[in-house]
Amino acid sequence: MIKKIFFAALIFSFAQILHAQTDTVKATTLLPNQDAEKMYNQGISDFANRNYNGAIGDFTQAVTLKPDFEKAYYNRGITKAETKDYKGAMDDYNKALILNENDTNAYFSRAQVKDALNDKSAESDYSSVIRLNPKNAQAYYFRGEIKFQNADYKGAVDDFTKAISNKPDYAYAYNDRGSAKRQLNDYTGAIADYNKALIVNPKMAFSFNNRGSAKRKAGDLDGAIQDYSSAISLKKDDYIAYNNRGSAKFDKGDYQGAIDDFTKALSLNPEYAYAYNNRASAKFKLKDYKGSVDDCNAAIQLNAKYGYAYLNRGIAKEMLRDASGACQDWSTAATLGVAAGKDYSQGCQ
Repeated sequence: MIKKIFFAALIFSFAQILHAQTDTVKATTLLPNQDAEKMYNQGISDFANRNYNGAIGDFTQAVTLKPDFEKAYYNRGITKAETKDYKGAMDDYNKALILNENDTNAYFSRAQVKDALNDKSAESDYSSVIRLNPKNAQAYYFRGEIKFQNADYKGAVDDFTKAISNKPDYAYAYNDRGSAKRQLNDYTGAIADYNKALIVNPKMAFSFNNRGSAKRKAGDLDGAIQDYSSAISLKKDDYIAYNNRGSAKFDKGDYQGAIDDFTKALSLNPEYAYAYNNRASAKFKLKDYKGSVDDCNAAIQLNAKYGYAYLNRGIAKEMLRDASGACQDWSTAATLGVAAGKDYSQGCQ
């Protein structure tokens, strides 16, 4: 069985918004607050020069001298996020929000860290940004991504639409709205959104890949193959595009062409279990039953819970007159939730 791979762009980009002071400190004898601002400005300079440890030290001195220095806490959090100290970054954003509960930058940056940590409360922080600034396209976009991951595809479409209304050239939002529509079986709408994404940015290989998958589901196999080829021309190591093009060729009955693409995908990513299973299906169509079993073995070795690989291996084993092995594989597939496994195993004693 050919396994369809969905691909949604999801990018975590920590908001590097550093608040610079407008006044330059000129006094030779500085008051504590002036000392704090001096260290704060030094922190901004160190951050700009990628001296993150130095910047953290500078911002720490700033908040030590001025404990209510909200922007210094926020910027220290940004700097800690750059060093992947997500817990430390979260603590600093929390402090910034205690000092200013309407700091949209702190809510957004805290949400980004929560996203990186798979903390489900990130959605609430994006909602806080939207409440305070309904024009923030990124907050809608990232909240839409969370809804997509939670299979709330209609909610995701709504958020991506709001992101686009605030930023009409938001290529990623068009792409991901297309992916949400595709999950809702709205292939025409999905293709239209991928078209818009590619008008804004014709270099996005994954949008060609995604549009190809929508075309494949809509029955336009030639169009799908062309889009997968465009994705590959932009990204030579795109093993997913090779796998997907192989799937479209399989659907067209070009089994040798499919095998060639699945083989190329595996040369780029030898641990890609889906391509082994898919190549097994193509080999089966060409009556290479032993080769089909070998590829299913490889898929199962990579993923012991790959139900469709057990199903397909059982079908190939049946053709090799290994009835016992076939029944065992179908039973395993059924146990792993593959309905066809139960159907096949009904004929077993």
